[in-house]
Amino acid sequence: MDSAAKNQALVDALAKNLPEDASEAQVNQIFASELFKFLGFELNEQIPSFPTGSGTDAVDYALRHSTENDIFSQTKTNPDILVELKARNVNLAPDSTQYKKTVVQIKRYLLAENCQTVKWGIITNANHIQLFRKHGKVIHPATVCLEINPENIIKIATSIKEKIDKPKKALTVAVYNNKGGVGKTTTTVNTAATLSLYNKKVLIVDFDPNQRDLTNSLAIKPGTPTFYDCLVDKNINVTDVIYPYRRNNRGSKKSFGFDVIPVHGKLGDWDDVAQKITFDRLSKLLDTLKNSYDYIIIDAPPNWRIFSVSAVYAADVVLIPAKHNNLFSLENAAIAIKEYIPAVQKARRKDAARRKHEDFGPVALPIFLNGERMTDAQKKVAKSYINKLIREAQENSNHQFALRPYFYPRYTAANKNTDIFELPNYASIANSAFSHIPAVYKDKIAKGYYINLVKEYFLQ
Repeated sequence: MDSAAKNQALVDALAKNLPEDASEAQVNQIFASELFKFLGFELNEQIPSFPTGSGTDAVDYALRHSTENDIFSQTKTNPDILVELKARNVNLAPDSTQYKKTVVQIKRYLLAENCQTVKWGIITNANHIQLFRKHGKVIHPATVCLEINPENIIKIATSIKEKIDKPKKALTVAVYNNKGGVGKTTTTVNTAATLSLYNKKVLIVDFDPNQRDLTNSLAIKPGTPTFYDCLVDKNINVTDVIYPYRRNNRGSKKSFGFDVIPVHGKLGDWDDVAQKITFDRLSKLLDTLKNSYDYIIIDAPPNWRIFSVSAVYAADVVLIPAKHNNLFSLENAAIAIKEYIPAVQKARRKDAARRKHEDFGPVALPIFLNGERMTDAQKKVAKSYINKLIREAQENSNHQFALRPYFYPRYTAANKNTDIFELPNYASIANSAFSHIPAVYKDKIAKGYYINLVKEYFLQ
């Protein structure tokens, strides 16, 4: 079937063939079948009722392109895409109860045992459709939940197909809290170092010219051209400001490391940068590197000005360290989650629409408590304050926001789990900057702590 015929068949599925009250079976037979063809998947590249490997869970469809020696419908392994279908009377409008339940459902499937190779998830009821991207353990929306009709289905399906056909390799992470002193730089460096131990290629970006802690902690002395030069002069290639950081592994000839974009000079050298660049400049620079790395991690400054806004704008997800004994860090985390990040999402979507693309924007990962000893009494005070933040956000009639998943990610109606991931206090981690070596490269205990962190947030 040629592309024109595929287009018409998909339009007709919505315009002529699909009843307004279509059941899930009808959505499957009439709409999904044409959608899969449009996306480029033949019948032998589709498996209905694919067992996810988590109990009796089965997702409606798994998709993967076949190769000469690996016909997906026969081998039934290593799926690329999961699709969950719903009847048209199931409300998938954003923020509806049924939408939220379906998102939880597709995320559960994406993280299941038989789905570790999956890169994308789709939910649709033929009234709405949304694409989710999976990178390791991270699942984030690749589009908003889009209302579809015969007039826009080709445009939307084309955008989804383009994302699926040309995936970006890297997950871009901004490490951010509007409060200083919560360990953002230490988190950035040691997370990168730990991921490198799993043979992940990582780039870290020092985007805090006021402090330059990341650059100084690794004893990097930038030459020319500088990162500043690259930001303000579009003729300079970003690869010219990347510095490799490598350490030899004791007892073997193997070296580990990551790449760094450092900052140079004094803050005064950067005073005019806000007048010379827009907040999407960093994103555009890093976009050229996203197929060269598994992870790009940006160390953002503790404010909400050009550098921090740019860092969050460039990110897929935002990792937020906080401290239980610094209530301002918890409050600022809440502000970032319910105000700053949604504002950047709106800006990203507006920019994408202008370019006739679909985008969702960055999402916050659950917070973690970073590097402080915590007594039961202190934990109780912190939990009480967090509960206050959650309650106030929920009861705000002008801007109601569900904060609980970002503070208590394991909390459900059936299991009121209020555990928050904690990175323990450890002197070797705090003092590693003096040796200019990430703590995880020289200390087994520090390495163990950060292995727990990357497994909690990033590695499946």
